[in-house]
Amino acid sequence: MAHHHQDATDFLPMDPTVPANYDKDLEGGKGTTEHVENASIDGKRPTERDIQYDGGDSVEKPRTGLRKLLRRNPSVEFMREVAEANETELDPYEVKRVERKLYWLIVPALFIDYIFYYIDKTTLSYAALFDFKTDLHLKGADYNNLSSIFYIGWLVWAIPGNLLLAKFPLAKYLSINIFLWGVFLMVQASSKDYGDMVAFRFVSGMFEAVADPCFVAITGMWFTRRQQPTVIGYWYAGNGVGIALGGILGYAIGHIGGSLASWRYEFLIIGAVCSIWALVMGFLIPDSPHTAKWLTRREAVITMSRKRHDHHTVEKRQLKWDQVKETVLDVKIYLYFLLGFFANVPNGATSNFGTLVIKGFGFSTLNVTLLQIPYGTFIAVMILLAIYVNHKTHYLNIRTLLMAGVTVLTVLGFALMAFTKGIAPRLIGYYLTGSSNSVFVLALSLVSGNVGGTTKKVLASAAIFLGVAVGNIVGPYSFLASEAPVYRTGIIVCMASRAAEIVVILALRVCFVIPNRNRDRKFNNGDERYNPDVQVFVDLTDKQNLHFRYVA
Repeated sequence: MAHHHQDATDFLPMDPTVPANYDKDLEGGKGTTEHVENASIDGKRPTERDIQYDGGDSVEKPRTGLRKLLRRNPSVEFMREVAEANETELDPYEVKRVERKLYWLIVPALFIDYIFYYIDKTTLSYAALFDFKTDLHLKGADYNNLSSIFYIGWLVWAIPGNLLLAKFPLAKYLSINIFLWGVFLMVQASSKDYGDMVAFRFVSGMFEAVADPCFVAITGMWFTRRQQPTVIGYWYAGNGVGIALGGILGYAIGHIGGSLASWRYEFLIIGAVCSIWALVMGFLIPDSPHTAKWLTRREAVITMSRKRHDHHTVEKRQLKWDQVKETVLDVKIYLYFLLGFFANVPNGATSNFGTLVIKGFGFSTLNVTLLQIPYGTFIAVMILLAIYVNHKTHYLNIRTLLMAGVTVLTVLGFALMAFTKGIAPRLIGYYLTGSSNSVFVLALSLVSGNVGGTTKKVLASAAIFLGVAVGNIVGPYSFLASEAPVYRTGIIVCMASRAAEIVVILALRVCFVIPNRNRDRKFNNGDERYNPDVQVFVDLTDKQNLHFRYVA
């Protein structure tokens, strides 16, 4: 099979080797492409072809007032150039150079975002190790409520926030939201009592609701379906780094001998760094290939054309009601929701109670924060391992089976925590539960690669993250204060949730494999409407586009 042969540069963005007879000037014409969409297009070309494409922004129509803020649709001219490029074989060296540029432009920035994203969400659990609970007079289930209210804010804003994502330039929209997380993290430092903290955590949760969907959308826009799990894995590994760094930062900040309580510095310092980073990121990451200042016109066309077999049309600014209706009726969307839910009942619990459970093993506060370092490292290693195995087995189409297999490890981890007595097996069990992060990476790549249509993609993304939010809200309540510090009920609930996740993953596999088989059969019987090698430029969903095939 042709796709058995795999180049290491597919997995790691290395310098491509220059072919001996290579003399192409890639940077030619850069002068005319100061801003890609304003690039000069010289008359009609002999090869020019008509394409079926709706909703292009015309270059003549002035972008004034509020229109300036909206996402830019690619022009018909740009789409025509992509269609023409699709009819030729792209130069592999040229593609590699463009891809390497994209990797270094986008992946490190998203990786840093994710470190902040994780530290931001767990600041509360580090604050809990210091005098936070006493200072705010927390009692009973107050701490559980503070863990959950964050996700209630997230839940409230998930759908409206995601629909706005289809309207505004992606990277700018994400930067503004990250800037506001930072601001509200700093504001949490001013809390006088439980009521203040509830209000600030609620608003913080709202601004974080669009983060993951934005990360997934940016990955889907710039990288091929084959590369998406790997790229998602690279930035999601920031999660593990965030845990390890959070432990060190939490400990260091906890020992600042200033005039304020140490937990207040935690919120202030992390919030400030987060907001500064948001400004840098807004400048660095381009919003789309056709508006990228860092790419020449040719590079932008290659960026799109190399995705010709992904059934991925150019991202456009629009909301289509027929796609909304299809989304509501598609059983896979509900499975995505359940996948997000069952994956995050344990997450909501362990991200807020993990440090307390370990403290219950008999470790000091200092050692609890330090034990997060191997935990974070294990998570990052598991993510890289999972995306590498997935990359190597891509041609077998067994991504869902890989996810189910790794989830078995997390069930084992919770079983060790719940049913063994010694510190060592329980700690090993706790670390094993971290392998769930690598499953979620592959789950996100299923959403980014298996949903067609701009509106449907946004809503499918919202569905999995609604599940994430509800799971994170429910999870902490299974940890009963009366069972501290062992929390056996909570740990058994987590174990059951992971087992249910395996069932959902296998159900999704069935939903992907059956349509693929049906479409392949019809194509093999001579029906060209099902030809998997045809690319369309109209904004169609995976059900409407008969050429579409699912990654299973």
